[in-house]
Amino acid sequence: MKEILYKLFEHQYLGRKEAREILQGITQGKYNDAQIASLITVFLMRSISVEELIGFREALLEMRIPVDLNEFEPIDIVGTGGDGKNTFNVSTCACFVVAGAGYPVVKHGNYGATSVSGASNVMEQHGVKFTADNDSLRRSLERCNIAYLHAPLFNRALKAVAPIRKALGVRTFFNMLGPLTTGVPTYQLLGVYNLPLLRLYNYTYQESGTQFAVVHSLDGYDEISLTSDFKVAMPDSEKLYSPEELGFARCREADLYGGDTPEEAAAIFDRVLQGTATPAQSNCVIANAAFAIRVMRPEKSIDTCIAEARESLAAGKALHTFEKFVELNS
Repeated sequence: MKEILYKLFEHQYLGRKEAREILQGITQGKYNDAQIASLITVFLMRSISVEELIGFREALLEMRIPVDLNEFEPIDIVGTGGDGKNTFNVSTCACFVVAGAGYPVVKHGNYGATSVSGASNVMEQHGVKFTADNDSLRRSLERCNIAYLHAPLFNRALKAVAPIRKALGVRTFFNMLGPLTTGVPTYQLLGVYNLPLLRLYNYTYQESGTQFAVVHSLDGYDEISLTSDFKVAMPDSEKLYSPEELGFARCREADLYGGDTPEEAAAIFDRVLQGTATPAQSNCVIANAAFAIRVMRPEKSIDTCIAEARESLAAGKALHTFEKFVELNS
């Protein structure tokens, strides 16, 4: 690891094979916490290359616990995190809206590393028990259109670095890797915190053959925040949208704040699904859910997808889906 760090400190890049072997070494306990923290720091000071990203991804995919849910052709809605905005759990809410609209969802998530509450924090607040049992995950999908994958159960490398990531409290390249390593979703809506990452993921997904959309709000959110214009990259297009052209009022940053504790974040999550949240909170979730539906059904107009997402929330379908999910997974 000393040789690797010296190489990186001299502004050199890793090859795909080197990157893969480093991630394998982390999982095997070859490096101490200080060395891993130093490695992480390098990628805070410069952008990760495509070869490095693909090498890290290959290692994680090789070591992950396989899950066989592809027959459902599900979607995952996930942000990389690390945008420093501490929003409420928009992607997780959107997953239940999409599932409530009748589409299969496999949500990949973890505890918050750079925010108060990650998807797994919200799930635990509601008594959800995480599992890697394929039959349990399949049953959840069959009965309520959604299954939840707690990342550390499926990838030892993510579990190994979790305490270091939490201690650092800043975004790391593991934020970038998580959404790429589920190995499950046929479709994915991914939120990223800057435009270079949008282009990096766009290229990586083009190579993988996944049907996807990568979204970025221009004021730095890793989701469609409706606080600014936002870009959406899909396999055959890249387009800039404004909230107003889609019929949404523009939000303020304070409108999306996720609270100071996991309990506060969970309360906002509940209010969204119960239909008692603010218009800004609800609209943000609807917008993300709508573009997820569009990934799965590109023949539909975005206006139609927005209407489906809005109806799922307003008619209580999303709430009913979540209640059934908690019943099945607690």
